[in-house]
Amino acid sequence: MSSEETLVEKKTKVLIKLRGYKVLNKEEIKNAISYNIKMKDKKKAILWAVTTDGTVGVAYITQLKKAMDDAKIENGIITTIGKYTHTAKSRAKQNGIELIPKIFPSFQIFDHEFVSKHELLKPEEKEEFLEDYKMQAYKLPRINASDPAIIAVGGNPGDIVRVIRKSKTAGKYVAYRYII
Repeated sequence: MSSEETLVEKKTKVLIKLRGYKVLNKEEIKNAISYNIKMKDKKKAILWAVTTDGTVGVAYITQLKKAMDDAKIENGIITTIGKYTHTAKSRAKQNGIELIPKIFPSFQIFDHEFVSKHELLKPEEKEEFLEDYKMQAYKLPRINASDPAIIAVGGNPGDIVRVIRKSKTAGKYVAYRYII
């Protein structure tokens, strides 16, 4: 591998920084770079940055699942600059592996002036918010789980995200969105 940082490595570093993961160790394996990370909720995960330009198939999912089982880790993440096969997507969903799409940016998207800050509500914050406003989550304005900002913060369908924007008149505008 060259000394220059590849695009998939840049994407992986941005993902680690945005989600607040802590890298425990980094290891280069065949066609991938493996990161053992600690997530915000103290769970461990394995993050693979697949360095090939080709399609990521079931073989990568199977290899990552085996590595997860060997390390007794429940969460896995794969980043790539290629595509995923349909079978790989369904197998990843079954095995608790998150697939980061190739459209994920290789730069810090929240540094841009037109992109609002997004924060996921913790489960207790979510319950308190819904109780205070006496509403169900599905009645909130919606945002797609495929939105790059939602992927960046690690949101899943059913979560609520707080969107904080700068406002000339109000100073700070806070909106809540339900992830679908």
